[in-house]
Amino acid sequence: MPPKRSTRVEKDAGEPKQKRTRKDVEEGAEKKDEEKSVTEEKKEDTSPSTSEIEEITSRTETADGRSPNIKIASWNINGIRAWVKKDGMSYLKNEKPDILCVQEVKCDEEQIPKEVKVDGYYTYFYGGDKPGYAGTGIFSKKKPISIKKGLGIDKHDDEGRVITAEYDKFYLVTTYVPNSGRGLPRLPYRTKEWDVDFSQYLQSLDKKKPVVMCGDLNVAHEEIDLANPKTNKKTAGFTNEERAEFTKLLSSGFIDSFRTLYPKQEGAYTFWSSMGNARAKNVGWRLDYFVLSKRLEKDLCDSMIRKTVMGSDHCPIVLTMAL
Repeated sequence: MPPKRSTRVEKDAGEPKQKRTRKDVEEGAEKKDEEKSVTEEKKEDTSPSTSEIEEITSRTETADGRSPNIKIASWNINGIRAWVKKDGMSYLKNEKPDILCVQEVKCDEEQIPKEVKVDGYYTYFYGGDKPGYAGTGIFSKKKPISIKKGLGIDKHDDEGRVITAEYDKFYLVTTYVPNSGRGLPRLPYRTKEWDVDFSQYLQSLDKKKPVVMCGDLNVAHEEIDLANPKTNKKTAGFTNEERAEFTKLLSSGFIDSFRTLYPKQEGAYTFWSSMGNARAKNVGWRLDYFVLSKRLEKDLCDSMIRKTVMGSDHCPIVLTMAL
């Protein structure tokens, strides 16, 4: 068993049918069983067609007429060394986000490729104790007030799953939520331990400043968030238990930014299996999210899915706000 990793605070740190072939992450394979879910707000739908989602570069303003002044992107890159070889860094140059959060880095901090160090961004990475497994990272144009790695709970902090960056007006939390696994061996840990402690952590931050949380959340909250809900009721990421825990999180003072803006949009996915030509057929899951403190809803401009961006089995998502 790997030694427990203590939380570090640094002030100046420089599936479904289509998913059934993914290897269980607990077996240390390159592919993973992960899915996610979201809440659907009950309001009049103004959703664009699926094809139109990719055409949106940014909603021009908030509901009260303010223009966006910050762009945050999030992407499960499925291995940073493979991502670099696939020219994943070109996304950073083309999107030009103020902040890019990445998940499933699969690399020790000391072994991050040199190409990842780019002008104009401070970079922070948190690797797991197990080589080639999990891990998170942040690229930020502005230097955060502080960087915290982990939750401060030993049983959760040996897999590099959470980085918190504090800025003047908000906390940014990027996370790679544990997968319950093929056959659901980690479901009790995921729902009774991780989900509970992570929710409490977000609520504790929210008492100080608003929170922007993003990443691969490994839960599909509603049937609209995956292509084949009926055949995946007992699949990791779409169990009743995982969905219920996500509902609890949202009800504690948070919103799912995409469903807030597009409550009935179908076919809006962020992950596709590498098997069966799933991506071309758009047989996918919406696994990646921006979850915001409820009081940031007034500052929300857009929550976008960059479904044509390649380089991983997930695609990037982008949030714009007027803060």
